Amino acid sequence: MTEPAATDETCIARLLTDAGTAQAVCDGVLAASDTFEAAASAFEAAGDPDGRWTVEIYFERPPDHGAVRGLVSRIGGPAAGADVAFTTVTACDWVARSLAGLAPVAAGRFVVHGAHDRHRVPANRIGIEIEAALAFGTGHHGTTHGCLLAFDRLLHRLRPRRVLDIGCGTGVLAIAAARALLRRVEASDIDAASVAVARDNVRLNRAGAFVHVVRSNGLADRRLRAGGPYDLVFANILLAPLAALATPIRRVIAPGGRVVISGLLASQGRAALAAYRGRGFLLERRIILDGWVTFVLACR
Repeated sequence: MTEPAATDETCIARLLTDAGTAQAVCDGVLAASDTFEAAASAFEAAGDPDGRWTVEIYFERPPDHGAVRGLVSRIGGPAAGADVAFTTVTACDWVARSLAGLAPVAAGRFVVHGAHDRHRVPANRIGIEIEAALAFGTGHHGTTHGCLLAFDRLLHRLRPRRVLDIGCGTGVLAIAAARALLRRVEASDIDAASVAVARDNVRLNRAGAFVHVVRSNGLADRRLRAGGPYDLVFANILLAPLAALATPIRRVIAPGGRVVISGLLASQGRAALAAYRGRGFLLERRIILDGWVTFVLACR
């Protein structure tokens, strides 16, 4: 069977259902990563009189609608599968539109902003300018914001020497580390477009002397492994790859090092923690923003 070609449009599947089914469907889609290249989230439907939740599934390639409905039916029942609705959006528009109307985001000493708000960064803060592009990490999302807050708090008592950002998206976390520490930072993303965006943002923020961005599936690139042991690792991605990375990260983290993980709905926190506690990590801090959770873990 020929694999469907990638397009300039993103397909989104939506389902309005009860909270329990929403969480189960979201987790089920993330677990089916071998079948679907997709990201999923579940959240309370604003203004719904019955207190229902919305599930949104974003597909990198046009999915088989029947297969998606079949998966949802197996998890939430035939009625849930039948209620799945599909739509498409232009893939390159969402960040540009959102940045144009969003104020700068402050996270401790860091301020993430667009070019139109460059003048609004206080002199005593580290400004990180993120251009509109097809990559995740403008600072407005609860996961990126949580990671920046966690990093800011770590800097009150630690000065990491070696830093790694896995799934760097726009490069915002790698840039923050480079600007704050003035040390080399290794960064990677599985997506070629994100790698290009991150490199552009690194140059824009005058961090090219410190941040090295490569395309890699997790820690598959040997250059990332060779750069360790790391005192600080960021991984702001999704539950399934986060769990799979627990062992590879354990192999490259320095004794006493910290791992900041996010990309997790609050309901997914226990599953992520279980994967890392089993590899010898201890929970040091938990930050919850807008229903998303960020963990700071210490390597014992």
